[in-house]
Amino acid sequence: MKPGLILDLDGVICDTAHFHYLAWSELASEYGIILTEAHNEALKGVSRNDSLTYILAINGTQLSDDEFQSALTKKNNRYLEFVQEMGPQHLLPGVAYFFQEAKSKKLPLALGSASKNAVLVLERIGLADVFQAIVDANTVKNGKPHPETFLKAAELLGIPPTQCWVFEDSAAGIQAAIAGEMNTIGIGTPEALPLAQRHIPNLGAFDFNWL
Repeated sequence: MKPGLILDLDGVICDTAHFHYLAWSELASEYGIILTEAHNEALKGVSRNDSLTYILAINGTQLSDDEFQSALTKKNNRYLEFVQEMGPQHLLPGVAYFFQEAKSKKLPLALGSASKNAVLVLERIGLADVFQAIVDANTVKNGKPHPETFLKAAELLGIPPTQCWVFEDSAAGIQAAIAGEMNTIGIGTPEALPLAQRHIPNLGAFDFNWL
């Protein structure tokens, strides 16, 4: 059985994290909150609901349930405006090579993303058809660092979790993969992702001989 490759989207395949940051920053400013890069790092791989909860806690802002949902909708609509500008030029370095190699080796591929707009983003960047399975925030109850996203991806691929490799750029994502007993590849430095088994700067640097 060939190993399964499960990839996060934001920060691994394309850089939508900056768009999230811009949208969250605009929303946060309405509540008198200045969102720093450090705050943004803490939001990587985190669900939309948990992200807003984290942001509001910065200065103790309290919202009713209706206001909370309205804020989520406003942020997402602003983010989608940015997404509409995306295209293949937004692929991160090495992504095209990685998928060419994976295809030539006939390796099963799945997406495991915390985004609710993963399919739309994939369509914009021209990768909607490369995955055998797509798991995003619309299809799971528990977001990262809970392992549900990756476990469901492995299940859809029909591959045992221990034979799957997860590619993540967030601490929450690495934690989720470890909780699911999967192999981990951190897109980033050992300092930023100390729990990952191996580290690469981008997908193009992945050595398929590690599988």
